[in-house]
Amino acid sequence: MAFLVVLGGGESGVGTAILGKQKGYKVFVSDRGEIKEKYKNVLEHFEIDWEEGIHTEATILSGDLVMKSPGIPDTVPLVVALKEQGIPVISEIEFASRYTDAMIIGITGSNGKTTTTMLANHLLKADGANVGMAGNIGDSFAKMVAEKSYDRYVLEISSFQLDGIVDFKPHIAIITNITPDHLDRYDYEFDKYIASKFRIAENQTADDYLIYNADDPVLVDWLEQHPVKSKLIPFSIEKQFQEGAYLKNNEIEITTANNTITIMKETLALEGKHNLKNTMAAATAAKLVSIRKQTIRESVMNFQGAAHRLEKVLKIHHVQYINDSKATNVNATYYALDSMSAPTVWLVGGVDKGNDYRELMSLVREKVKAIICVGKDNTKIKETFGNVVDLMVETFAMDEAVKVAYKIAERGDTVLLSPACASFDLFENYEDRGNQFKEAIKNL
Repeated sequence: MAFLVVLGGGESGVGTAILGKQKGYKVFVSDRGEIKEKYKNVLEHFEIDWEEGIHTEATILSGDLVMKSPGIPDTVPLVVALKEQGIPVISEIEFASRYTDAMIIGITGSNGKTTTTMLANHLLKADGANVGMAGNIGDSFAKMVAEKSYDRYVLEISSFQLDGIVDFKPHIAIITNITPDHLDRYDYEFDKYIASKFRIAENQTADDYLIYNADDPVLVDWLEQHPVKSKLIPFSIEKQFQEGAYLKNNEIEITTANNTITIMKETLALEGKHNLKNTMAAATAAKLVSIRKQTIRESVMNFQGAAHRLEKVLKIHHVQYINDSKATNVNATYYALDSMSAPTVWLVGGVDKGNDYRELMSLVREKVKAIICVGKDNTKIKETFGNVVDLMVETFAMDEAVKVAYKIAERGDTVLLSPACASFDLFENYEDRGNQFKEAIKNL
């Protein structure tokens, strides 16, 4: 009996353990931290051996195959030792894909991948497809493969998951954009991060598709220098193509295999230029798998976006409150500010990932009337924008920040939480930060 070792007892680790057990492996789960109670219960239920607070090297190094959770870097001594011994170390999406013949739509990118994944899933479901949505969102892919039988999967895939693939191949791959993020995992070399994202297409053949953002010079340049085998389908709000998705007279036109669908831009449920692109990407994928035109048109009109991503919370005294807590980097906040059409009171701050806020300068000058800092250390934000906005207030709790925003905002304004930072200084995660924002608004 082959021995499968799972490093990490979170969603992807436990999902892999369940699938491994089902496929006849002897399974051992090892987590150097604590395993959550709900996952321990699952492991006990399936009679899977596990340990926490330690990695027992002798046991791990006797594995035939190791699935490493995406949060564990390749540079960890244990992972290095496994590779030196020739023991394959793979990611959960690689392991799960070996046990399904379902058609896969795989979506990656620095920003927009969650929304695009949710929308693609929504489009396929609306047409009655037997589809599962997994990966970086919701249940793990492995758990779904173990427990359900889907014909199609829509997967949100991070660069860390792509680092651990061997044969994984989506029939349709989407790359939304690539901007510097997580560079600490890639030796601070942007090219390594780009290469990691493009692994989504490395096993594709001429029968597969790569849908990509043709307005992103990083993607365009990389494809020129590193051609892929799959059929390229570009999307753009700046250029037009014979084949692909583009904007023409306030309509989205998507042409594939000499067949075109048009969607009126103003009918889209999602706002902002970036969401126009996310919609183009998801609708193009839906068209490639023969979802009916009318279904696509109706579905992009009634789609509810991802929580904590430009989520309209409430309108109070003609002031719109928007929760964009998921904007944990400058690029995501750029999109948020870019889609604001009213004077904006901007809540920003948290754990800085080495941010260069100057990229936001033109948008802040144009749209932001006041800045409310929400974080333990706001020095960099104050230095960058102190002389740019008329009013800047420091706060150290979400309810305080929202009360200040309520006092500052006037009829017709927007209050936007778009932190451009990680949340770990004052909150558990970006969801907790967004939920506290929403709760504080309801308590006004």
